[in-house]
Amino acid sequence: MTALTDGLAGRVAVVTGALGNLGPIWSAALADAGMTVIGIDVRPVDGPTRVEQADVRDRDSLERVRDVVLREYEAPSVLVNNAGIDFVPKPGVREDDDVFRQTVDVNVVGVFNATEIFGASMCAERRGSIVNIGSLYAALAPDPSFYDHFDPPFVKPSAYGASKAAVVNLTSYFARLWGPYGVRVNALSPAGVSAGQDEDFRRKYTARIPLGRMAEGRDLVGPLLFLASDASSYVTGHELRVNGGFTA
Repeated sequence: MTALTDGLAGRVAVVTGALGNLGPIWSAALADAGMTVIGIDVRPVDGPTRVEQADVRDRDSLERVRDVVLREYEAPSVLVNNAGIDFVPKPGVREDDDVFRQTVDVNVVGVFNATEIFGASMCAERRGSIVNIGSLYAALAPDPSFYDHFDPPFVKPSAYGASKAAVVNLTSYFARLWGPYGVRVNALSPAGVSAGQDEDFRRKYTARIPLGRMAEGRDLVGPLLFLASDASSYVTGHELRVNGGFTA
């Protein structure tokens, strides 16, 4: 046990979007810290982490999972709002209204739903840490030059960054609202995580980063455990940017 994991062992964590690109990183980090981790995803799967099927846009399905957690375990001490989508744009095609609305529904409404449903249980226990997963693009607009080598070139859609900026604002809102109940709410905003991107993109992207590389999964573990644990007991309403200095 280290200070970075104080207060986590033996407790319960809920991770939305548990089967996404970053979900397994958050789940494994919390499990390694001694927590019982309950994942939520729209896809059912058998694996090392228990994953309950639910859609963050559907409050009834989230309430069903909450009832399972309370019945079989206890009120969660940690909620990681990780569920999110980011549509890959089609080159030369205008951003679609339906795609914009769907992105906002998952990335913003989904965070709001999960925060209210699981956070209410935390408030009742007068303890807990909620970590909302933001993005570099919550603070900055995408640089079109990162994508201009594609043929035809495209501009990354606006919906993702706009939705993640809203998540950061929701973080501040619930930090103020639930601070008196002992529930802390923070955001963790990573920059690009290495995941097989093409070399031209990696070259242009990393040229903007003072540390000279994209993030690896291991770079995200410490920041998550800090925000989730008692190591950050006096930190709430904060956006922790883990981006190698991109926004410096």
